[in-house]
Amino acid sequence: PILFVKKFSYKDVKRATDGFHRIVYSNSHGAAYKANFEGGEVALVKEARAFDEGKENFYREVQFLGRLHHRHLLALRGFSTGQKRLLVFDNIENGSLKEHFNDPLRTPLNWKARLQIAVGVAAALVSRKLMYLESVGEGGDYRYREYLLLFSNPPVYHVSISSSNIMLDENFTAKLSDVGLLSSIGTYVQMPHSSCSEECMDQECGNIVYQLGVLILELITGQSSEQGGTDLIQWVQGSRLSSSIHMMIDPDLGNNYDARELKKLLVVARLCIKSKSNPKFPVSQVFRFLQKKVHIPRD
Repeated sequence: PILFVKKFSYKDVKRATDGFHRIVYSNSHGAAYKANFEGGEVALVKEARAFDEGKENFYREVQFLGRLHHRHLLALRGFSTGQKRLLVFDNIENGSLKEHFNDPLRTPLNWKARLQIAVGVAAALVSRKLMYLESVGEGGDYRYREYLLLFSNPPVYHVSISSSNIMLDENFTAKLSDVGLLSSIGTYVQMPHSSCSEECMDQECGNIVYQLGVLILELITGQSSEQGGTDLIQWVQGSRLSSSIHMMIDPDLGNNYDARELKKLLVVARLCIKSKSNPKFPVSQVFRFLQKKVHIPRD
């Protein structure tokens, strides 16, 4: 049995996504769609191509994601099976971050919101406040335990960070949506246990840190990235905008930003981008950089 999540009718999901035509983003793991269900609910529906073969692995993925809980992780509401195997995630009332960059009809995100998105995404990757619901004994009781997303056991094999797969809820809180448990061939990719998270310097961690750097550049410039961030980095370097910060900032912000915070954020972005080919620090250290160098006043 699949606990904690709902099984959706495949017909209802297909109708809500307009026949799977409302594409939010697409990558090697499958496409993601915006779904408008009857009653006004707005959800994100993701294909699970990695589980086209092996029903048990798909259900294991559903069970795992259904138990994960974090403020900056998009919650799984349910699943559906038919011609496609689908995961149905929580509300995405304000769409994706990329939509806010590309849609001129949307209200631009203010500076504080952009900072909160950067810190929130990093927090989802390293926070020990991410909870996993586990069974206790044989009585059917459950409890939450602290759970470190990247350095867990069992490991989370896939984490992707981009403006396309960062969703914004009704309060514009960032929700990371592209997270998974198993590899495309149904085997674990071994990741370090939480006890060695500080020493994680492998290629996977370097790639995630790099993605965070690209995300920060997107938040600063208001330009959504393609080609894994290389286009945005080349644009910034080619335009020599690094020496003229005021020319780099998203025009939609006007002068409504803190110049000191911007400079500090750029330092973090540059460190992250250099990490792709030569990882020097783990994601947890990037999070501390953001907390230390970028001050966000509490409400």
